[in-house]
Amino acid sequence: MENPYIPYPVRIDEIEIATEDKSLKTFKFVFLNKEDEEKFSYQAGQFAELSIPGVGEIPIGIASSPVEKGFVKFTVFRAGVVTTHLHNMKVGDIMGIRGPLGNWYPWDKLENKNVVIIGGGFAFTTLRSSIIYMLDPANRKKFKNIDVVYGARSPGMLLYRDELFEWESRDDINMHITVDGTDDPDWKYNKGFVPTIVEQKAPQADADTYAIICGPPIMIKFTMPALVKLGYKENQIIMSLENRMKCGIGMCGRCNIGKELVCKDGPVFTLEELNKTPKEY
Repeated sequence: MENPYIPYPVRIDEIEIATEDKSLKTFKFVFLNKEDEEKFSYQAGQFAELSIPGVGEIPIGIASSPVEKGFVKFTVFRAGVVTTHLHNMKVGDIMGIRGPLGNWYPWDKLENKNVVIIGGGFAFTTLRSSIIYMLDPANRKKFKNIDVVYGARSPGMLLYRDELFEWESRDDINMHITVDGTDDPDWKYNKGFVPTIVEQKAPQADADTYAIICGPPIMIKFTMPALVKLGYKENQIIMSLENRMKCGIGMCGRCNIGKELVCKDGPVFTLEELNKTPKEY
């Protein structure tokens, strides 16, 4: 049995500044060994540990999609020692990736269903992975209507802007891009908080409609009533609570919700599952 605590060595192949304030960067990694890439088989919704020898490691949602081959992507917010060190690294530097870890969005369950994706701020990483997966020509026919509500504080804080606007122009996905506010006269999309846009733009629920949510806790809190008003039942609301993770490997215990550890038992839960736990999310 291979040691799950030994990272796969990877090289930074590309670094992109993801937001106008430069607090987020998207890193494209390539595996040094082809067999490691094959072992790193993941699903949209999972996360991995980014490991820097002598510095530490951090759990981050995988932003690339399983249908994108030859690399993996992570969008990282500069917040602490490890993320700051990573932000200061250069193309060509070597580090490690350990995983994939955690569960994922229930793709088998979502086949032949309408899917509503709701995201806010920099918690859009695994949702990008999901959209790329669903729009892949080999997969698009597996799903019915796809609606996306994604928002940030301002246009410059939206992640993956080129892809967002490309998706917005397609006729096989309904994009509802929003910002809290902007003075930009050229802004032609929505203005308002994500929960408000969900209530205005998301489809009414039926038995074949599911919502996937990933975002800051305050966004999730106020999105729940909007979805309930639209008729979504507890088992039709699927959330990723990756923002609660600390160590990512179930050792520190700081991401627990009752007896559940987000990093070990999640990070993906239905609202039905969470409502059986203490009200901590």
